[in-house]
Amino acid sequence: MDVRAVLEFATVTRGLSLVLQAVLNAAIPDHDADAFRPPRTEDSLYFDSMVEWLFGGLSHWDAEHFLFIAERGYLYEHNFAFFPLFPVILRGLAETLLWPLSSWLSVRGRLLIAVALGNSALFLLSAVALHALSRIVLQDRRLALLSSLLYCITPANVFMTAGYSESLFAALTFGGLYLLEKGFIFRACLALSIATAARSNGLVNIGFLLYLPSLHAISQIRLYRATTKGHSKVFHYIWVIICLLLTSVLGTAIIALPFCAFQYYGYRTFCTPSTSLESIPPALLSIAERKGYRVPDENGPPPLWCMRPLPLLYSHIQDVYWDVGFLRYFELKQIPNFLLALPMATLGIIACYAYFQANPELCVRLGLWDTSANKGLDKPTPGFFNPRVFVYVVHSAVLLVFGTLCMHVQVLTRFMASSSPVPFWISAHLLLLNEPLLHRRKTSNPNVQLHSRNSCKHTPQNPIVALLPHLKACSSTTQSILGYFLSYWLLGLALHCNFLPWT
Repeated sequence: MDVRAVLEFATVTRGLSLVLQAVLNAAIPDHDADAFRPPRTEDSLYFDSMVEWLFGGLSHWDAEHFLFIAERGYLYEHNFAFFPLFPVILRGLAETLLWPLSSWLSVRGRLLIAVALGNSALFLLSAVALHALSRIVLQDRRLALLSSLLYCITPANVFMTAGYSESLFAALTFGGLYLLEKGFIFRACLALSIATAARSNGLVNIGFLLYLPSLHAISQIRLYRATTKGHSKVFHYIWVIICLLLTSVLGTAIIALPFCAFQYYGYRTFCTPSTSLESIPPALLSIAERKGYRVPDENGPPPLWCMRPLPLLYSHIQDVYWDVGFLRYFELKQIPNFLLALPMATLGIIACYAYFQANPELCVRLGLWDTSANKGLDKPTPGFFNPRVFVYVVHSAVLLVFGTLCMHVQVLTRFMASSSPVPFWISAHLLLLNEPLLHRRKTSNPNVQLHSRNSCKHTPQNPIVALLPHLKACSSTTQSILGYFLSYWLLGLALHCNFLPWT
């Protein structure tokens, strides 16, 4: 029933997003932004204008890069900032499922429909994967449900709907982490490896692969030590350590492989090119000359980054085209963008602080073992303060620090929302902790007493929908959290779909 509730709510929010972006895109004139807008080199067909009117808002800002790559491949150097899995899926949908429409729709039109259909399906998968992961980690059915329902109205909504890879990455990441928690290490590595083919920060998921099997190995050693005597212990310990090392090395290689392969492809494309300028359409070559976009040219000199000891195209692009680097965004003119990222950063800080306050000894021990005689990692306290949540809080903190110090900080909202379950877990935890209308018989933290209402006999299947009509009567915490989620959900559609600053 919980999964059904999540799927129903996710379906409703996806439908509303698609309808609202079309209405808002038609009602608000597009801003003349300095964004990537390649010329159309294909003739329009019968239904292209209608599809552009319905789904054109999904193609703005970085979405234009993904659509261009899906249509033309990696032509410009800065296109390599966008990883290939999502464009491959879009082109696959356009050439298979949507091929019967090729007489009425150009490739561009079919790609826009592929974005709408593909990201809607991927978002549903990501919501189900998040719910499954939440159930197994939090060990709390209601907290898992509420977290998943909050995810359905994520502040990063427009990026889950438009032609971005966030929904794809979230589905693969949450699904891979669920498989890892269940002990299916090889399948988890495959899922997380495919996630790395969608976004570069998939490399950070290697930390889960190194940590969770280590946790399992320590539990095995402790159990074997308590039940076995003699010299066989030593051989068992050695075997466990060897298995852990092999798992770590092979798993890391599998997850990192797509990133390395993509960088090699970029190196071959620009450092040893086999393409001549004559093969590039004149309109695309013209915009490259006007904008300063580098294209591969077998008759031209290789770019300077090819001469570096470690010629990583991705690092070069982030540095030159997007000016990404340590503290580079710390300028007075970027204060509005820091304010835009502040709510998500606040949730991340609250999650770290609350977890450390509830589990100081566990945090000092890095969550690797428990000295208590009555507690163990096999039967953790349910809820957000569960010991199994530790690695997710650390992962969230790493993303928060890196995103704040080394990235365009306004990206933090979608960066965190598609990579970590923690923003949704802490939001649901705070709602259950502070909202009287969400009756809860016991808290996940034994040191905290919740306000309860004995008159509440039945819990609505969708507590978010139940709270919305009574939002004015809710606690200030509920108003703040739901206000943040819903306002960003709507504002993102209005601004992003019209080339206004919401990236």
